[in-house]
Amino acid sequence: MALEVAAAASAPPSSEEIKLASRSLGGDIHQTDLSVPTVHCGACIQAIEAALGQVENIESARVNLSTRRVSIRWHGDSIPPFFPVLGRLGYQAHLFDPQIDEKDRTLSELIRAVAVAGFVAGNIMLLSVSVWSGAEGATRDLFHWLSALIAIPALAFAGGIYFRSAANALRHGRMNMDVPITVGVSLAYTMSLYETINHGEHAYFDASVSLLFFLLIGRTLDHVMRERARTAVNGLSRLASRGSLVLRDDGTREYVPVAELVPGLRLLIAAGERIPVDGDIVSGNSDLDCSIVSGESAPKAVGAGAHVQAGTLNLTGPLTMQATAAAKDSFLAEMVRLMEAAEGGRSRYRRIADRVSALYAPVVHLAALVTFLGWMTASGDWHRAMTIAIAVLIITCPCALGLAVPIVQVVAARRLFEAGVMVKDGSAMERLAAIDAAVFDKTGTLTLGRPKLVNASSIDPTMLAIAADMAAHSRHPFSRAIASYAGYSGQPVVESVREHPGFGVEAVTEGYTWRLGRRGWAGWKARTDGEGKLGGYGGTVLSKNGNIVACFAFEDALRQDATAAIRQLKDAGVSVDMLSGDTAKACGEVAKSLGIESFVPALLPSGKVEWIEALIRAGHKVLMVGDGLNDTPALRAAHVSMAPATAADIGRQAADFVFLRESLLAVPLAMDVSRKAGRLIRQNIAIAIAYNAFAVPIAVLGHVTPLIAAIAMSASSLIVIANAMRLQGMAKAAPEAAPTRRRTDVIDAARP
Repeated sequence: MALEVAAAASAPPSSEEIKLASRSLGGDIHQTDLSVPTVHCGACIQAIEAALGQVENIESARVNLSTRRVSIRWHGDSIPPFFPVLGRLGYQAHLFDPQIDEKDRTLSELIRAVAVAGFVAGNIMLLSVSVWSGAEGATRDLFHWLSALIAIPALAFAGGIYFRSAANALRHGRMNMDVPITVGVSLAYTMSLYETINHGEHAYFDASVSLLFFLLIGRTLDHVMRERARTAVNGLSRLASRGSLVLRDDGTREYVPVAELVPGLRLLIAAGERIPVDGDIVSGNSDLDCSIVSGESAPKAVGAGAHVQAGTLNLTGPLTMQATAAAKDSFLAEMVRLMEAAEGGRSRYRRIADRVSALYAPVVHLAALVTFLGWMTASGDWHRAMTIAIAVLIITCPCALGLAVPIVQVVAARRLFEAGVMVKDGSAMERLAAIDAAVFDKTGTLTLGRPKLVNASSIDPTMLAIAADMAAHSRHPFSRAIASYAGYSGQPVVESVREHPGFGVEAVTEGYTWRLGRRGWAGWKARTDGEGKLGGYGGTVLSKNGNIVACFAFEDALRQDATAAIRQLKDAGVSVDMLSGDTAKACGEVAKSLGIESFVPALLPSGKVEWIEALIRAGHKVLMVGDGLNDTPALRAAHVSMAPATAADIGRQAADFVFLRESLLAVPLAMDVSRKAGRLIRQNIAIAIAYNAFAVPIAVLGHVTPLIAAIAMSASSLIVIANAMRLQGMAKAAPEAAPTRRRTDVIDAARP
């Protein structure tokens, strides 16, 4: 437990250190991640979240049991008192640092404890054989005393895991799952010691140590299976670079840790090194392994001007790049946060399980007390009454119920990650499982979002240069196509450039107002004959003071597996719509090739929101899949949302799911995994409830010893975990079928 000791011994960080470690989420909202090594059960989660939730300026606090991390969102300039609040609860915490290699010391301690408890239990069993064989008098007492002495190191060392946790909880006025276990083990030893002192025939030192042995086995297996379930996050973290060589302005080179890399620095990346932060290539040519981003194993050639993302591997040649983001804001860090958010999310099922688990302490102790009093009244044998009460204490611990939901979410998040899908929140999977309608944006979602300009030869070169200059200030796929084709040199032709999401780009220079974007917005003075002379191409135009001076036509390839994805969604009972700001002709061609019957062209961002809201009013659960800045309002309006990794930053932040690969099969796959996860969650909750409904009455009736109770409690947790792990091995079959609802009335009402 060296990590805990170090955390406890260190002083709380300063306000400046907290600010540097926190991330801005926009406006005055910030997020701070704390590492809390002693969190280990549902009661810990309940206590921490409840205490932090009452602190002024804290908007939310979420505890991730798998990573033992607390994510706190807060607002304002004054930093809330995170550390004093956690200290009063008895939890030592420190700022989370992804660059610190926190070894799994908990597993090492558990293994040592299991070994000690097993060795001692075996020796006490050997001594007990003599007693069971008929040893009496002084010989029997000697064996009992030897057993008592041998049991002390097992209770002190192996049992210390439970005793320290229980003592810390009680000292700070709270309860956790280790309190009844500590009471049960201590009472079993105390009862045996009482029998030994009074020359009794029966002592249960073997039972008390064996009880501890089986409890530790259960906790160790639980820990191992949780770590196995979340190896995706561990693997991602290991892809992070430790630092990079920085090229200073005076030509010197200095190795800088990754946490100290800031936007603007020039970095030297040798072949074989991973890209430490997001940035742009300044010089050099190489091949990158971008499988972490795209899922494709084929190397990608990059050169000057290419944008590279943290975690990708430089394969062949040295590169000089300029950082555009800090490590905590880079692509790799965002993926890790998405995975951990999926594990720590709060779905409806998880909230129910958490509330039930939070009631365990009074229920467990009340049940044990009533059992003890009942047996004392019925039999007058306090020894038997106490033994049965101990069994009730142990068997009623709701570990299985506490694990029922989060372990499924962890496994599902890993399964989706392996398929190239990142999940922000466990509740998002619950919402995705319920959808019956899907709405897709066209450009960049159903298509690859890499359109090519096809009519450049008919455009005046001067107008094309002006359009390229304006397009360089936008991430819209059409803008990138214009800038790329025209070979924008970086020398500004226009000034005061401003983007209007959903409409286009506007610039002012020498008294002229230039607009590049939607025809109706840019060409507000255009005449029909003027448009005719320019060829009447699609909806993207360049205008000068409201008069159209150039029209642009593009072609874009469909995203891989788009047709199959649409078909699988329909087979699963999900209706599919396509909404786009593009022309009716362009939308019609895409819709026909994909088999989409319902599409609406020439929509503004507000139109997409209105369409989704109309579906929601009609009682539908809507999935929105989009990528652009103009899709953000629709992503937020939908019941659940998804975006490709190539989406604008604000679009990825607004979406509940982000898929990393080009294949659109990520959409039906995510829905299928979410539906299966929901089924497993319901099964786990049923297993946990059935276990308690069956086991508690048997224990109360006196048919269960403390040792059997320990085995039963551990077994129930392991059954729940094993059931969740089935999701990892389920065949990647087509999504489950469900009846499709007719929506003619909704379409008519929502169509502009």
